[in-house]
Amino acid sequence: MSGYIGHEAAWEVWRAARSGQRMHHGWILAGREGLGKAGFARAAAAELVAEAGVPQPPPEHHPDILWLRPLPTNEDEAKKRDEGKPYTRKRNISVDQVREMQRRLVTRPTLGARRAVVIDSADDLEKSAVNALLKSLEEPPVGTFFLLVAHQIGGLLPTVRSRCTVLRFHPLSPADLARALSAEAPQLTGAEREAAIAAAAGSPGAALAFAEQKLGKAWEIMARLVAQGDSDFTLRGELSTALGLRPDRERQLAALEAAQMVLTGALATSSDAMRLRIVETHAKVGILAAQAPTYNFDPTLLLLEIGGLLASVAQTRESAA
Repeated sequence: MSGYIGHEAAWEVWRAARSGQRMHHGWILAGREGLGKAGFARAAAAELVAEAGVPQPPPEHHPDILWLRPLPTNEDEAKKRDEGKPYTRKRNISVDQVREMQRRLVTRPTLGARRAVVIDSADDLEKSAVNALLKSLEEPPVGTFFLLVAHQIGGLLPTVRSRCTVLRFHPLSPADLARALSAEAPQLTGAEREAAIAAAAGSPGAALAFAEQKLGKAWEIMARLVAQGDSDFTLRGELSTALGLRPDRERQLAALEAAQMVLTGALATSSDAMRLRIVETHAKVGILAAQAPTYNFDPTLLLLEIGGLLASVAQTRESAA
């Protein structure tokens, strides 16, 4: 469902291309992370390889849809992946993965005349992997189509961008986010849904993560930290209680994303003098968010750091006054 809601314009472009006589072989699905680009790629690849009258397996297990993603970090994480559980991934897609994909492209598709290669995400490709991929983009096998999910299209090599059609994805409206949450998380109360929409800033992925982690109370406390400060550490204590004294890594990452969204929302109602401080604080939280997947942060100290950064915005406002 996340590949459809709010992306009607992207589907119109894609299906118009499919109905043409010569569909371009390379597509970049561009937009910030969490907008549903991977869901779109999954559904689009399934449509692309489908043959009338031929039973089709799910896209994740379809022999004519090849997936390039960062691999699990070790055998234990690979077992979690195979069991359908969340797992920790390596940082990059390696050149060996690209070469293995290219070896498979020399054979004919299994169930029809087309094959799709989904790269999620192209931002994660090693430099040598990008160079290897260029060979396939320059001379793609007949019937092979590439869908490159890209969160930061400016980071892709011009030689990659020039060989692909760019399909852009934009933040969803509150109404579309509400539809996505109703479809994917129907158990939410009205208040929980409203909090997730406010926190997500147009990102269905962020809204679902927020909802799954039950961050409504934490979101409220974070907003108070930014507005009021926390001179006696009371709100920071409440934040630790709301998130759990020792939250797991997934919950830590969700809390960091929520903190960034709270700061983004504060920009809209802040004076010019305060916006620079908010942007600086947002950048500091962003650094923590980038480090958290691989650094072994103490959860308690991390929550205190988040709370302190948010409170510093209000404290700076008081001193400026």
